[in-house]
Amino acid sequence: MSLSSARQRRATAASPPTDDGYSKEAKDRRRRPSGEEEEEGIRWFLPFLALGLLRHMSASSNLIHDCDEVFNYWEPLHFLLYRSGFQTWEYSSNFALRSYLYLFIHALVAGPASMIFGEHKVRVFYSVRIFLGLISTITETVLVVALSRKYGKRLACYVLAMLCLTSGCFFASTSFLPSSFSMYAVTLSSALFLLENYAAAVSVAAAGVILGWPFSILVFLPITVYSLIRGSFRRVFLSGFLTSMFLLVLSVIADYYCYGKWTASVFNLLKYNVFGGGESHLYGTEGPSFYFKNGFNNFNFAFILALLFLGFVPFARKKYVPDLLIVVSPVYIWLAFMSLQAHKEERFLYPIYPLICVAAAAVIDTFPDFFHDKYSSEQSIFEKIAKGLRPLILGFILCASHSRTFSMLNGYGAPIQIYQHLEHHEDTGPGSVLCVGSEWHRYPSSFFIPSYISEVWWIDDGFRGLLPFPFNETLGGTTAAPSYFNDKNKASDEQYLKDIGACSLLVELDLRRPYPSRGSDLSTWETLAALPFLDRELSPALYRSFFIPHRWQQNNVFGLYKLLRRLPTDQA
Repeated sequence: MSLSSARQRRATAASPPTDDGYSKEAKDRRRRPSGEEEEEGIRWFLPFLALGLLRHMSASSNLIHDCDEVFNYWEPLHFLLYRSGFQTWEYSSNFALRSYLYLFIHALVAGPASMIFGEHKVRVFYSVRIFLGLISTITETVLVVALSRKYGKRLACYVLAMLCLTSGCFFASTSFLPSSFSMYAVTLSSALFLLENYAAAVSVAAAGVILGWPFSILVFLPITVYSLIRGSFRRVFLSGFLTSMFLLVLSVIADYYCYGKWTASVFNLLKYNVFGGGESHLYGTEGPSFYFKNGFNNFNFAFILALLFLGFVPFARKKYVPDLLIVVSPVYIWLAFMSLQAHKEERFLYPIYPLICVAAAAVIDTFPDFFHDKYSSEQSIFEKIAKGLRPLILGFILCASHSRTFSMLNGYGAPIQIYQHLEHHEDTGPGSVLCVGSEWHRYPSSFFIPSYISEVWWIDDGFRGLLPFPFNETLGGTTAAPSYFNDKNKASDEQYLKDIGACSLLVELDLRRPYPSRGSDLSTWETLAALPFLDRELSPALYRSFFIPHRWQQNNVFGLYKLLRRLPTDQA
């Protein structure tokens, strides 16, 4: 054997086996500009545009999913702007459970909008919603960009698609609720953590807890702890501490200004629900499976994949551990904690909605790794099939999500549309009285009540809980502590209109039950508008939850959501 041939074989063995100019790695190197070592990831414009369009659609078409959104947030905001609106017992100065600072943030948009649009209060309502959609767009864009820089474009694109189209994110993104605000903060804090800006991540977490929902501190806990460990402890700690103190002081000042006494709504809420043995069970209880059913409705199979994330971590340990595991871990912590509580509501899961998308997208991205043989240089047939299944699974999830969204908007969108008809019936006359019976919980807020209507009253349809009362300027407005409020959900004798004959207009839902509705008396009422409303009790669960072409209309049962006007005495 010659020395030259031995050297040639050693040189061949030492050379990279795939660097032949045609491998994926070689092609990627040729595509990169000189001096650039890593892929840039998704740029800001694409996710901002996509999310912005979808959040604008949400702002303009979203339902009001919870009466708490109306009576604890839209109504007090309406009072701050127009000096009229409904007050709940939580806003009585005796209890002071709700933060006015949270309302003032939204008043920064609602105030100028009310001056611009004048009496067109509905436009003010949608201006605030567009503001909420913008916040959601910005925070989610930062998350998508952070994911693309750390884990690549594919995972980021999967997350972007789910953030845009899953029903849960579509509905929660423009809801005027502290849990939605905490969701924005969770999204931004997670993104900043992935971008290794630990001090900012903790500051945003503090804002989410104090300005949004204090109980969401559990969601922020993993990122906060690891940020303190990884970053400069002093800098990160001071960032979170100073942000917390600053916002707490602002909150106390805002509460003093509105409640007329020194109080801290953040601590009052914690005291009532945690330390004071709060009786939230008075407002309804659900079983342990409630959030799992709800999660499937809002995310379909993406929710199941998100729950399977821990099972896929061993196959992508180098890629996703520990950072993505830290980001996603609140899904399990929050689900476990909230499932143990007796009182459950859909909005309580809002803070983890974006994290569900991240976890599900990571599982889809990891599918091929499940079949990968690390001792083989070639892909197995199963690994190739798994790669081909990724876009199909994502597409199925997105189609099912759109089906859910379409069913919800078309099945339950009548209340807001009916109240918008009020502005077309000024001929009813000034000083008119609008009455609402069992549909009080779908009242969309006083932003939909035109100026010719002087009062909105509840009429007794059998509900025995405590209902909201109008803010009483005589007693002090926001500083008032009316005697008719209590924290036991006991109905007040004063909450219903005694003389139904005083009603000029009536809103009711006619589900065509054996017993007659008030509007069925054609000698007393005329129908001004009527829209179909999905009858949840008589419609099959599958067809009412998801829109299935040619089946949704045929298999579901619909009632009529009506706006009625009392006939003049000479016609009655």
